[in-house]
Amino acid sequence: MAKILSLSQAVAENVRDGDTVAMEGFTHLIPYAAGHEVIRQGKKDLYLIRMTPDILYDQLIGVGAARGMKFSWGGNPGVGSLHRFRDAVENQWPRPLEIEEHSHAAMANAYEAGAANLPFAMLRGYIGADLPKVNPNIKSVTCPFTGEVLAAVPAIRPDVSIIHALRADRKGNVLLEGIVGVQKEAVLAAKRSIVTVEEIVDELKPSSPNSVVLPTWAVTAVAIVPGGAFPSYAQGYYKRSNAFYIAWDEIARDRDSFLAWIDQHVMKADPEDFAKYAGKTPAKSA
Repeated sequence: MAKILSLSQAVAENVRDGDTVAMEGFTHLIPYAAGHEVIRQGKKDLYLIRMTPDILYDQLIGVGAARGMKFSWGGNPGVGSLHRFRDAVENQWPRPLEIEEHSHAAMANAYEAGAANLPFAMLRGYIGADLPKVNPNIKSVTCPFTGEVLAAVPAIRPDVSIIHALRADRKGNVLLEGIVGVQKEAVLAAKRSIVTVEEIVDELKPSSPNSVVLPTWAVTAVAIVPGGAFPSYAQGYYKRSNAFYIAWDEIARDRDSFLAWIDQHVMKADPEDFAKYAGKTPAKSA
């Protein structure tokens, strides 16, 4: 059953040097507070997985926490490049970064396969694409029933998956709604998981047709961190800060300005600092 912990405890107990770590969230509910705690605790040699690495992974790469990354698109959404990501790939600063690129469809199917405890995923994909020429983990299998040749990729099975969600109850059941991406699959595929939430309530009361409830037995740790997805958004709590995504382009272009930002806003900060972005008065955990 899920433990309700502080974020610092949850990261200390579940993220280990050398781990394969997935931090998912598609525009919505990106786990920024948790990622900052990983940086503060000095976790290193992480192999990062994310369908759409954006600013959060730019930060993790820029501080040297990552040895590699598996992804299907990388950039600052609506703005341009990830400058710390590019610096690592092009100049090996602050360290070389191994990369493995896939399509969105392959990543989503690989998470599904991991959640189902299957060794690989297969899909109709990569037809006419060049990625298989540079990625040896894209292979093909022949359907034994129809003879159709399908693409195959390894299942994604992270050591730990980290997501942000809207609410959890006091037993550790977790509610997501709105755009949910592959958060559910990432948690179910992982050996361990951390879920930060806007608030802890007595009863979840799912309120929309696409609500997803992760049961307590599928989650390792829950931490209450109001505002913990900022500058992304949390449906019903706060909006996406488009201004921050624009500002990040200038911050991250220069190594010194990037490091100064990390020192001020991550190393000298704590999870409670995210509360100022929350749109509701949070419930308190017991």
